[in-house]
Amino acid sequence: MSRVLVAGVGNVFLSDDGFGPAVARRLAEEVSGLPGWAPEDVQVRDYGVRGLHLAYDLLDGVDALVLVDVLPAPADGSTSAGTLRILKIRAEDLDPGGPLTPAGLPVNPEFDPHGMDPLAVLRRLRILGGSLPETYLVGCVAGRTDEGMELSEEVSRAVPAAVEAVRTLVTARLSSADAATASAGSDGSD
Repeated sequence: MSRVLVAGVGNVFLSDDGFGPAVARRLAEEVSGLPGWAPEDVQVRDYGVRGLHLAYDLLDGVDALVLVDVLPAPADGSTSAGTLRILKIRAEDLDPGGPLTPAGLPVNPEFDPHGMDPLAVLRRLRILGGSLPETYLVGCVAGRTDEGMELSEEVSRAVPAAVEAVRTLVTARLSSADAATASAGSDGSD
């Protein structure tokens, strides 16, 4: 069976940066009722700004990771707040030489609302002796990251779609793992 970790990251005290934790909380409420989502196979956690905790949990052995976080609004204003992006992150995306630019969004160097850069945590895995599992990012473009505990209206509206995107990714991962296990167990002598 496959072990999947869903990690909500962000600072709930900085408005839209609480997106990841909001999605993680909603998923955690539903996880027991989702078919095929056994607690030993799928863990949903709100990491907040605890990057080192996330890194150590990844070292414990995870087959797939779904990060949920807020994305910076592009400096050129080409993408509006509340827009979801689902990205597959590969090990080569994390190589030194510049920040990963999600889905072609221009990086805004001013954006650091929580100080916990999940991509930096993933880069640090190699130093700690780990390797990047199959990794996806479900990101939402932020509208505001000022002090406050409420998501903006646009980002709040994106939470249900993000929950559905995570469900789809995890269910597909569990299904492919089940199919691989069944195939490996078959000797082909039908």
